[in-house]
Amino acid sequence: MIPAAFDYQRVDSVDAAVAALGEHGDEAKLLAGGHSLLPLMKLRLATPSVLIDLGRVQELSYVQDRGDHIAIGALTRHHVLHTSGLLATDAPLLAHAAGQVGDPQVRHRGTLGGSIAHGDPASDLPAVLLALRATLVARGPEGNRSIAVDDFFVGFLETALRPDEVLTEVQVPKVTGQGWSFQKMNRRAQDWAIVGVACVLSGTAAGIGLVNMASRPLRASATEAALAGGASLADAAQAAAEGAEASADLNASAEFREHLARVLVRRALEESAAGGRSAARV
Repeated sequence: MIPAAFDYQRVDSVDAAVAALGEHGDEAKLLAGGHSLLPLMKLRLATPSVLIDLGRVQELSYVQDRGDHIAIGALTRHHVLHTSGLLATDAPLLAHAAGQVGDPQVRHRGTLGGSIAHGDPASDLPAVLLALRATLVARGPEGNRSIAVDDFFVGFLETALRPDEVLTEVQVPKVTGQGWSFQKMNRRAQDWAIVGVACVLSGTAAGIGLVNMASRPLRASATEAALAGGASLADAAQAAAEGAEASADLNASAEFREHLARVLVRRALEESAAGGRSAARV
């Protein structure tokens, strides 16, 4: 398929990108790695009149220790996340999950910010950030704005980003030493997950993000609440699908997705409680 005609504009700073968005309004789209936007354009599901290329905005590619959290630039590529020693120590769930995204080509071109701003409920990394209770930073004409990850995903491929804002940074609290697990089921390697689970666990406090269980990325809030109330891991996992809106498609029925959510959440909790994956296995 061939995309509809569009104008192309390359910028070399965040401020220039914000200005370009202000100039072109809703007709413009930001281009990062391109692995989410370009397929939509080829299918004519997205028809921007202007593409604003962020590829040369080097100020948005970094992984930095900020004391109680790790700051990650929005243009940091998945491969960099997967191989980061800092993330392997202080946020190993994110490092591991980044290594499960697509194939090597996707991981060397795709960016964390592009994946998050796309807001796809079938994507792995939004669920990871939900589990980690990350904070997202966006810049617009009025400056920077912090958005809690629970407030960021608002609908199918829809986020809290305003039309004139650029996602600039992801802030991930350190979870050094906490148990964690990442589980997903797909039919073939590199396929989108039929259902996936990202989990961090410290005592009875858990963060659990679900993949492909609603029209937007969401957390398993009922399971988190059950654990906090003293439920066993197995009993808490039975609540994994509560509040979700699993859909049916060629890969699975809604009922099968709900079953998978309960099974994978139980596995994730058990692995996390046993000490989780070690940094050496990232």
